[in-house]
Amino acid sequence: MKSVQQEVDERSNLTGTNKFELLLFRLGGDEHGERSELFGINVFKIREIVAMPAITAVAGSPAHVLGVVNLRGQIIQVLDLPAIAGVKPKTGLNIMLVTEFARTTQAFAVESVEEIVRLDWSQVMSAEKSAGSGMVTSIARLDGENGEPGRLAQVLDVETILRNMNPDSGPDISQQAVGAKIQIKPGSIVLAADDSVVARALIEQGLDAMGLPYVMTKSGKECWDQLNSIAAQAEAEGKSINDKVALVLTDLEMPEMDGFTLTRNVKKNARFGSIPVVIHSSLSGTTNEEHVKNVGADAYVAKFSAEDLSATLRRVLKQ
Repeated sequence: MKSVQQEVDERSNLTGTNKFELLLFRLGGDEHGERSELFGINVFKIREIVAMPAITAVAGSPAHVLGVVNLRGQIIQVLDLPAIAGVKPKTGLNIMLVTEFARTTQAFAVESVEEIVRLDWSQVMSAEKSAGSGMVTSIARLDGENGEPGRLAQVLDVETILRNMNPDSGPDISQQAVGAKIQIKPGSIVLAADDSVVARALIEQGLDAMGLPYVMTKSGKECWDQLNSIAAQAEAEGKSINDKVALVLTDLEMPEMDGFTLTRNVKKNARFGSIPVVIHSSLSGTTNEEHVKNVGADAYVAKFSAEDLSATLRRVLKQ
């Protein structure tokens, strides 16, 4: 039987293999409680899972905000995730998922928690072209057992959900916030990757304010393919890849190829090793920052502060 520390170490080491663990849960079904679909969230975003405690309603709260709870002295806002998703729990809101990412702590009420599954990011496909409100960032294919067909789990874009809940609480992306324009080699760009619609919009606004030309991609694989394409173009023009790409800015959680794998691919490739890589992620904490160092990234910055992102890019580009 594995010790708790062995399980923690094993889970942490997944970041070096393009694998991750997904917590599966259900929110409910239609008005009759039927067709309860499977949803998922990266285990690294979950601080804890608790039985639904007593919630204190807050006067004037936005729709779908149930109220707040006092969890060991910390006041945490609780969101009604089934209501946000437009479904109805058959047995009620029984479980609270406490999440910690993007510099914030919040809780989501769900109907039930199923299990934790270990997946390769190649099993996760972007959901951007599928129908939906934008709150699902990708679809995970789960392997079936004993000849049974595999299941599908919808991976929630929590950044988009939180932004939709608090549309006026966005970060300041003004020229004053990011400082003076950042100068890079003429003709070069920042190559960025993020699978969240909201995150991409914020990054684009930030890079525009910094005066940095960029190419935005939606996954680690798309970014890697784009980098190789740019390298081929540079070679055809008798130029170096550094003449074309000044920096790679990448998220961590992305379908097909995660940011850790993308960073490792860049840093271990003789053609690209000199390109600085900055990891920009909602997955915060010392464990993830240690992984960032291990894969060779030049810097880590937590989402989303335009001021911090600008300062980090400025420092890395100067180096």
